[in-house]
Amino acid sequence: MEIDTFWIAIGLAALGYFIGDGLKNFSKPPKKSSYPYLIKEKDLHYHFKLSKGEIEELLDKHPDAPKIELKGTTYYPYQQFVDWLSSNEIYKR
Repeated sequence: MEIDTFWIAIGLAALGYFIGDGLKNFSKPPKKSSYPYLIKEKDLHYHFKLSKGEIEELLDKHPDAPKIELKGTTYYPYQQFVDWLSSNEIYKR
């Protein structure tokens, strides 16, 4: 009987530790990376789960989308693109 209570006490102590450790960072969101995650134009539909036609239509309709062009290849910074999509800016037209 003593061994059983020992393992229950160890389990409760571990449970308390992990819950306390999780609550310590509860109100602090994880930091964003300082390096932008760049997506090629041809791969945008994979990341946003849209068809190629829908992405082409969106980019044709809104040429002011946040993008970077390097050596003839167009890249879209992921976080800026998500922020732009979720803003009201593209829905005002």
